[in-house]
Amino acid sequence: MKRRHFLTFLVAIAVSLLLSTGLKLFNPPMAIARTNTTLLVSAAASLKDALQEINPGFERANPNIKVNYNFGASGALQQQIEQGAPADIFLSAATRQMDNLARSNLILPNTRRNLLTNRLVLVVPRDSTLKIDSFRDLTNPNIQKISAGEPRSVPAGQYSEEVFKNLGILERIRSKLVFANSVRNVLAAVETGNADAGIVYTTDAKISDRVKAIATAPENLHSPIVYPMAVVATSKNQAAARSYLSYLTKAPARAIFEKFGFGIAK
Repeated sequence: MKRRHFLTFLVAIAVSLLLSTGLKLFNPPMAIARTNTTLLVSAAASLKDALQEINPGFERANPNIKVNYNFGASGALQQQIEQGAPADIFLSAATRQMDNLARSNLILPNTRRNLLTNRLVLVVPRDSTLKIDSFRDLTNPNIQKISAGEPRSVPAGQYSEEVFKNLGILERIRSKLVFANSVRNVLAAVETGNADAGIVYTTDAKISDRVKAIATAPENLHSPIVYPMAVVATSKNQAAARSYLSYLTKAPARAIFEKFGFGIAK
């Protein structure tokens, strides 16, 4: 009888050890499970080329962090975050959208920082023969279609509207304006000849060989063009997100931003 109890005891220990070992095989420690992280960065469309070039360097420096991007108009990205769409980081082309999220407590305030600056330029198709040298020339009757960002959701459109108002030409050109839902769509309209002219950032003009920039808007005609960044409050990868934001301020990333024509915010 004692022998039978003893054998039962040994079997119980053996089963316990097997279960314990099996659980460890299928449930790695939390520290290991969290080693690989994927970040989702919601970023203004004008940042697309620079961020994609920066990405390989960041992932080499942080081999356990993979970065995916969601590019679009800053206003549309703001609305996505407000509606609960997943995002770890928000990079806006204007302060207004970031301010709106901050008022709703949807970003971590101690992670917010101004990253970049930009300039606004007037572009025409590369082969254009229209006589146009300045923003004021947009009132000329030979300019029939002007592409610009939708002011309520596209920061470049907001800045463009400010320029038109401050030059006193908005009402004279209003019927010519064709609004796009991102600054890259403005660029595409000019590239394809679907618009006689368009207003984009200098960084957009630099990446295209199908348009030419003919004028730069004086900075006193529009709000400062600033790109703020912050970690989204609902992010489940806040430590990795902070590492990404930190990398964007370091020399390798700054060099790429400057190559694309961005200024570094003070």
